[in-house]
Amino acid sequence: MELKEMIRDYKNKTGMSDSEIARRVGVTRSTASRWSSGRVKHVSGETLARLNELLGYNIEPMLKGMDITMKLPVLGYVKAGYNLAAEENWLGEEEVSLAEKKTGDFYLRVEGDSMNGAGILDGSLVLVQQSGTIDSGKIGVVLVGDEVTVKRVVYKKNMMILEAANPEVENRYFTADEVRSLPVQILGRVVSCKTYF
Repeated sequence: MELKEMIRDYKNKTGMSDSEIARRVGVTRSTASRWSSGRVKHVSGETLARLNELLGYNIEPMLKGMDITMKLPVLGYVKAGYNLAAEENWLGEEEVSLAEKKTGDFYLRVEGDSMNGAGILDGSLVLVQQSGTIDSGKIGVVLVGDEVTVKRVVYKKNMMILEAANPEVENRYFTADEVRSLPVQILGRVVSCKTYF
């Protein structure tokens, strides 16, 4: 991956401008602009250290064409079923590729079997992209009152359905009023799943 791609990805994710990047790293705006355009492909010394800190990972191996891995936090448990109180429990970190880090923000460990038809098994780790909204038909992490669950979210007229991927587990239906009053909140979208045997 080239420096310009790393800078572009960071700008897309954060909305930061070349000027702001330059200010935070301690270089001129024209230097940051040359990074973005690809006219400068190498960074060294203290500037590299400050750029690593800003981006959140060591870019030097990637500039040399090497693969790198990073870590994302495993923030707790999510129920593939119902009745698991929502609380954040640091369970450690999971090693990820840069591509995985770009698509998700954190992992949750799954308890239960209501999503086994979608390949999400008891003990799996789901990679979650944090978001307050989700498209109908996508699998999300949902807060219902004070419980957290992973389900396929389906929207119908004035209704939200949390759909299980196991015929033995009932779907849950919420009216628009219940979505507001309970509340029923989308915490994020499940982008992938890892299962270790």
